Amino acid sequence: MSLQLDAIVLRTGARTLVDGLTQTISSGEVWCIAGPNGAGKTTLINVLAGLAKPAAGSVSLDGRALASWRPAELARARALMPQATHDAFGATVLDTVLLNRFPYLTGWGWESDDDRRAARISLDLLGLAPLASRDVLTLSGGERQRVALAATLCQNAPLLLLDEPLSHLDLHHQIDCLHALRDAASEHKRTVIFSCHDLNLARSFATHALLLDGRGGAHAGPVADVLTPERASAAFGYPLALIRDGAYEALVPTIHRL
Repeated sequence: MSLQLDAIVLRTGARTLVDGLTQTISSGEVWCIAGPNGAGKTTLINVLAGLAKPAAGSVSLDGRALASWRPAELARARALMPQATHDAFGATVLDTVLLNRFPYLTGWGWESDDDRRAARISLDLLGLAPLASRDVLTLSGGERQRVALAATLCQNAPLLLLDEPLSHLDLHHQIDCLHALRDAASEHKRTVIFSCHDLNLARSFATHALLLDGRGGAHAGPVADVLTPERASAAFGYPLALIRDGAYEALVPTIHRL
């Protein structure tokens, strides 16, 4: 599923966060949205999800204006994992993941065998099957974050939008989650867009990047062309250097501020 951004402008108060962004995001691509705090990453994801309107410009999903999609069909086309989730009441991990099958429920609204199969596949994918019967309120922050990702994957939408999906996770689970997202794109041709503060993980797993500087500027394209030391240093206001060890590369901060 392709996403078309046409001259998008994002503002907060008197600040212009993004000024005239035009970009096509295609099926099977994995995009990382990067930038300093307050640069507009969450705002942009909410606009792409249809939860907020840009100050100017438009977003189209598979050639249709996002505003023209009915809520039920949009819920089957795109899945959103917000930056923070709040569980108001207790439920098992399995039932929590099953909530994201709501767009597919019919009749009396009972989950089908296919819904439960989709939920268990998502739990297995993230190593959460042993927790299926646990009350979600008893989980750690990292475990709850993985449950939220499992629920997003369980929705089986061709477009995945994830706001800071790696927060609260240790390195091992960060990498597992990124593998799951990359496989969703490469094996199932989903379009994946996630925000992330770890530029090196983004360079390793994303195919493309969108770097916001919070002053209206944005760079978009293949990840290695966008997350360069020069562009990242300018966006984050701190000098970064690219170091190499054989086939491996990493962006690291230097000791002097810009």
